[in-house]
Amino acid sequence: MLWIILALFLLISQIAVVIINEYCRPQKTVAWLVILYIFPFIGFLFYYFVAKEYSCFNPTLRKDNSKLEHLRELLADQCKRKLPIDLVEQSVYHDDNLQAILKNGNTLPITTANETTIYIDGKQAFEAMFESISLAKHHIHIEFYIIRDDVLGKEFQQLLIRKAQEGVKVRLLYDGIGCYRLGKTYMKQLQNAGVETGCFAPLLSSFINKQINFRNHRKIVVVDGEVGFIGGLNVGDEYLGNKTEIGYWRDTHFRIKGDAVLWIQYTFSTDWYLVKRQLLTDAVYYPVQENQGNEFVQIVKSGPDETILELIFTLIVSAKRLIYMETPYFIPDPAVFLALKTAAIRGVDVRVIIPAVPDSKLVYFASLSYVRELLQAGIRFYRYKKGFIHSKVIISDDVACSGSANMDMRSFTGQFELNAVFFDGKSVNRMIEEFNRDLCESEEILFTELDKGPKIQKLKEVFSRLLSHLF
Repeated sequence: MLWIILALFLLISQIAVVIINEYCRPQKTVAWLVILYIFPFIGFLFYYFVAKEYSCFNPTLRKDNSKLEHLRELLADQCKRKLPIDLVEQSVYHDDNLQAILKNGNTLPITTANETTIYIDGKQAFEAMFESISLAKHHIHIEFYIIRDDVLGKEFQQLLIRKAQEGVKVRLLYDGIGCYRLGKTYMKQLQNAGVETGCFAPLLSSFINKQINFRNHRKIVVVDGEVGFIGGLNVGDEYLGNKTEIGYWRDTHFRIKGDAVLWIQYTFSTDWYLVKRQLLTDAVYYPVQENQGNEFVQIVKSGPDETILELIFTLIVSAKRLIYMETPYFIPDPAVFLALKTAAIRGVDVRVIIPAVPDSKLVYFASLSYVRELLQAGIRFYRYKKGFIHSKVIISDDVACSGSANMDMRSFTGQFELNAVFFDGKSVNRMIEEFNRDLCESEEILFTELDKGPKIQKLKEVFSRLLSHLF
């Protein structure tokens, strides 16, 4: 009897700890209580290691931040010399709320004189990336969440080795969780050739330090400080559509030339400093951009300490005509959920494309629970049938936002992401064209279809929804 009382006391104590720590975030509280109910004691151990807020970590992680801020000021001044920032803002900001969000103190400034190329196919994107890398003269900076030791991964590795042996400075950042399957031999071969590598939050140390929930999800390639690539692609055969179990891979990736590259480089530099404690402030990494493009682009770096959630919310509430969205995972924050619902009620044409065949059943059923509610508000949802859609795009009237961030809680609060906001009609129209093309490869989800579904599916949706704020 005594051990039963003791076990009950421990369980109640664990519940109390979760409620006290998470009272400001009721959705997470519910999710963790469900886990404690299903996996008592083990669930609390999991909570102990992954639930710590980023703001609780030692501020020495960001010491010498003043040096990065000084670099940021220099780059902002460098961009202003081409065109006064006030004149730029008058040209692109058409909504006061959006302007306020994109001009707040934590955001990077809007840039002009850019030229953007959009890739919707992994093969084309990697051909362009590898070509740019092969032409590098001074340095190559690369950052990926996932790198595979497969056909594409080996080609990527050998290219970096060759450039390092040519005397080009090659720096590579990778995530400890995203690359946990990558063997030590792969990185050792790169290092032996002269490539500098850095692992963001290695698996074991991040687990011990309770930082395992904060991942670097960015995808960055910068060549000689003059051309930058960002988007949704990682390095692996599946991103070329070469995995039969996945099939065709639909993504969105960008090559950017112009002043925006300076801020992609700046983002890499902040991550390199966080991992390697080395500041990359030499002017050779931030050259004056000679490109004569005319596109306005704003780079948006986000993470646990600078969320992208406010931008997504504002893009939705500021829309007057249309909101087009593509996302592999649809787990909206309550504010985003309400904003989408309200937009549809206001008469905005809201359409969302999600995968027909998911890579995570738990996330998929949670997504369907949100879809079920929003269909009744007039939002139209579609399942992409051609393959797997990994594209992360939000189009709000004449503005588009795309990059590495998903429409889920991890991208909102737990991962370091990199997106770009596009104001140019050419780029935005191209994304609208691709969205409409994807609609032709999709089937619309009807409420009657979901409503007539088996009861077991509804139970799966309920259970997944309860846990949705943890993934």
